[in-house]
Formats: sequence, C-alpha cells, structure tokens
Amino acid sequence: MRNIGIAATLVVVAMSAGVGAQMQKQQRAGVTNFTKVDAVVACGGATETAALEGLKADGFKSVVNLRVATEPGANVEEGKAKAQALGLNYFHLPSAGNAPDPAMVDQFLNVVATTANQPVFVHCASANRVGAVWLVKRVMQDGWDVARATDEAKAIGLTAPGLEKFALDYIASHKK
Repeated sequence: MRNIGIAATLVVVAMSAGVGAQMQKQQRAGVTNFTKVDAVVACGGATETAALEGLKADGFKSVVNLRVATEPGANVEEGKAKAQALGLNYFHLPSAGNAPDPAMVDQFLNVVATTANQPVFVHCASANRVGAVWLVKRVMQDGWDVARATDEAKAIGLTAPGLEKFALDYIASHKK
C-alpha cells in the first residue's frame, strides 16, 4: 500500500514538473520577451515585422497583436500585410493597457481556442497585456486555478496590478 502512495506522489510531482518545463523564455531575433508557453502558443512583447518570417518558418499559423495602432512602434498595418503575405492569419485585437475591453478578451479566447489558428503567437509591447489575457485563458479554457494561472502570467510578462485586477474581474464575472 505504501508503494502505491509513493508512486502516486511521484506521478503528481512529474506532472507538475512537466507543465512548468513546457514554458520557456527564449532569445528570438526581433521579439522582446519571447516565451514559448506550450506546443500551440508563444507570447512576446514588441515584435519587428521581419520576425514574422521566423515565426512562419517555425510553423506558426497565426499572429495576435494586442497593441493599439497609435502606439509608437506598433506597426499594425505593416505587420498585417507581412503576415498575410506569408500566409499567416493576423488578428488585431487592440487592448489599451489602462482600460482593456472585455469584448476584446472574448475575441482573444475564441481566436486561441480555434484549432485552425494554432500554433499562435500573441504579442503586445512588453508581454504585460499578453500575460493578462493569458491568465484569463488558463482559468476559463484550461481549468487552471487562479494562483497557478497568475504565476504563469507573471512569468510571461504580467506586471501591472491594474491589468491583473482586470483579468481577475473578468474571470469572476464570466465564470459559470
């Protein structure tokens, strides 16, 4: 009986380690704060248009840009044109860092859940907004508890208390 308990404990520890081991910060030319979250999602901050070629070469099918078009360096139209020329799906879901729109989060959740869009690369300026919407995704779609999802979101780039509060409020108001 004792061996079964030990074996069960080892399985739980191995599963927990596997989840943490999937997420990896990586250096990537043209992308600030690049994080490979799992097999179907990578996140980042400011992304140069030229970096889209590397994402395409690595098998990404879609790009989600959370930057507002008027942000310095956002290059929304240039990025969209380049992505489409490469055959990538491009989704511009602008999110004001100080006042995100819950409707944008609804769209984000739909985009990342759609298998035809995967693997998907999600970016903003620093990965702060990405971390906020990723927190929502992990809880709402993947069934993670809030503490675990928050830890991962912070590892991705979530630093703003206001964005964290927005994500937690969104979860509270949309959880069934």
